[in-house]
Amino acid sequence: MTDANVDLPATMRAWVVPAPGRIEQVELPVPRPAEDELLVRVRACGVCRTDLHVRDGDLPPHRSPVVPGHEAVGEVVAAGSRAHGPGPGIRLGVPWLRRTCGRCRYCLRGQENLCPSSEYTGWDADGGYAEYVTVPAAYTYELPSGYSDEELAPLLCAGIIGYRALRRADLPPGGRLGIYGFGGSAHLTAQVAIAQGAVVHVLTRSPAARALALDLGAASANDAYDRPPEPLDAAILFAPVGELVPVALESLDAGGTLSIAGIYLTDIPSLDYERHLFRERTVRSVTANTREDGREFLAAAAEHRISATVTPYPFDRADAALDDLAADRVNGVAVLTMPH
Repeated sequence: MTDANVDLPATMRAWVVPAPGRIEQVELPVPRPAEDELLVRVRACGVCRTDLHVRDGDLPPHRSPVVPGHEAVGEVVAAGSRAHGPGPGIRLGVPWLRRTCGRCRYCLRGQENLCPSSEYTGWDADGGYAEYVTVPAAYTYELPSGYSDEELAPLLCAGIIGYRALRRADLPPGGRLGIYGFGGSAHLTAQVAIAQGAVVHVLTRSPAARALALDLGAASANDAYDRPPEPLDAAILFAPVGELVPVALESLDAGGTLSIAGIYLTDIPSLDYERHLFRERTVRSVTANTREDGREFLAAAAEHRISATVTPYPFDRADAALDDLAADRVNGVAVLTMPH
């Protein structure tokens, strides 16, 4: 193992999910990177709705207890013997997608997000709600300059997943896009779509989120169950609410596509073929992302100066951040800030 000439402590503070519905702060050994991994000192970590699903048991952790968090920004402090990537002291991003096999038919045809052996940060392996995290060097991101750590963190999942959802929505140039739910991922995706010339209509239950949408340039902002002011060429469902699927489908114009962005969704009611699907309306799911999605999005974010509306929380208040997210008290995105 090589390092950045720093003295690593023996232990670190971290938050773990010991059982569904709970998160607690503990002291853990500082991890050591495997031969293809980097050890990163975390400077900020986004609080994603997926973390909430992991805490609440909607997405049971693949290891227990697990340190959640997959939107970590930090600096390299040590590297495994075969790790190729950013050197000591370099700022980088630790994202959701942690590892794929590189050999299956999905990986070989550019769909590594569908790899059956894929692993995820904060679900299969300990994540960024900690002072240190290990990550395979090949799955990190170089980060654009001109952003603070707190501004960058939400781009690493909320931004990247939203970007893939936008691509999956097949929005034509200058098209009319409906966005259902307006949290972390949605408010970043709206900025990308508007920068690309789309007319964006936001539909969400939160008055504060509706105000933010208009501030960011949305053409309209209404309640999630309202009909948008014009038919939509495409829609993206960010809210994990299955009963909004038929609502969004009814708002699509002929040939429109609904892209469902979440990893978790409550039950979808039965659909009426003529009302919801006829005239070649399409429903598409979104599964994680590829590394290329991430590189493309981060380049687009830098080009268009896409930025998150951040609500910062001290590291010691990760539990409060998740509670506020669950209660829709976060405007934009919550980000944990580290003391060092």
